[in-house]
Amino acid sequence: MMIIKTRIFELCNGRYSNLSELARVMEISVSQIYRVREGKRHINQKFLIGAVKAFPEHKLDDLFYFTGEWTTVTSHCQQTLALTSAKMSQQ
Repeated sequence: MMIIKTRIFELCNGRYSNLSELARVMEISVSQIYRVREGKRHINQKFLIGAVKAFPEHKLDDLFYFTGEWTTVTSHCQQTLALTSAKMSQQ
């Protein structure tokens, strides 16, 4: 699976005084900003729209990029199946 990442945290330096101000302009919660920055939450549609509001002079390609982190569906299913089998054998 390809993961979308953002450059807004680099771009906000000097433009917004802190992440709370950035969140306000993006019209999302501060906790969502922190979770995305820490990699605990994926970027969703609301985040994308907010980033465009906060950085209207930038193109989407300036604000977001895809990582090379690929996981095939087959590989993911095999891992899930193995974990499920292991849990069932313990019962």
